[in-house]
Formats: sequence, C-alpha cells, structure tokens
Amino acid sequence: MSLLVTIIILIIIIVLIVWIVSMYNSLINLRNRVKNAWSQIDVQLKRRTDLIPNLVETVKGYAKHEKGVFEEVTKARSNVINAQNVQENQEANNQLTGALKTLFAVAENYPDLKASKNFQELQAQLSETEDKIAYSRQFYNDTVMMYNNKIQMFPSSIIANQFNFSEAEFFETEESTRSVPKVEF
Repeated sequence: MSLLVTIIILIIIIVLIVWIVSMYNSLINLRNRVKNAWSQIDVQLKRRTDLIPNLVETVKGYAKHEKGVFEEVTKARSNVINAQNVQENQEANNQLTGALKTLFAVAENYPDLKASKNFQELQAQLSETEDKIAYSRQFYNDTVMMYNNKIQMFPSSIIANQFNFSEAEFFETEESTRSVPKVEF
C-alpha cells in the first residue's frame, strides 16, 4: 500500500508541476504578445512622426502665415516622441491627431497646395499609416484583453498572482474623438 500511495503522490506532484509550468509559460507568451503588439503600434507611430516634418514643410511653402498651426503640429509630434508609457502615448497621439486635422483644414484653403503632387503623396502615406495605426491599436487591445483575462481567471490567476503578473493598459481613444462628426452637403 505504501508504494502505491507514494506513486500516486509522485504522479500528483508531477501533474501539478507540469500544470504550473504550462500556466506560467502561457502567461509569459501572452505578456510577450502584448509587448509585441505595442511595438507594432510604436513602429507605425514612428512612421507617422517621420512623415510629419515633410508634410509641415510642404504646407509651409504655401501657407507661410499659418505659423501657429505649424507650432502646434511640431509640439504634438515632440510629445509623441517623448511619451514614456501607454497613457502618455495615448494623450500625445490624440493631441497630434487634432493638430493634423487642423493642418489639413488649413490645406483646404490653398487649392495649389491641394493640387501639389508632393502634398497628395504625403497625405496618402499619412492616411495609410493612420489605417495601420488603427489596426495595430485594435490588435494590441485584443491581445491585452486575452492577457488580462488570463491573469484574472481562475486557475491561471493563482500563478499570475504568485509570479506578479500585472494587468496591461488598453489603448483608449480620447473622449473628444468619440463624438459623431457633423456631415453637411
């Protein structure tokens, strides 16, 4: 009897160890996926900040007296580059999006600028980058949700708490950008 009890206890211990290792590795995998998803957003945001100086210079050539708009875009771009975490990055990118909307509104007042091939190309690249950023944000938030679910749900929450896994932050939209735009014809 004692040999059988010993074997059963060993099997239980081995199963428990395998379960802990499996759960831990699963948490590590998800945490790394969150980091990778954030890196993908970061790459697209970097691409956008790299396009902005060219866009500003192109618009400056046509709209020299719009100095305040250019300063706002430049300041917002600088804030994006200097952002240290998800929250700061969100705020800086929302500010940059608003500044770019203003810049494009200024461009509407200059027909020659709108017709400029360089401006059109930069605008198309920026639009493409914005689409990639939106996709990357969605992928990041989906990945964060899977990770956060895993660390909050039983039984993986036991392992997550033991090894100090913490929740990841979602990338959220600023309240002012959630309003429905007014469309007039």
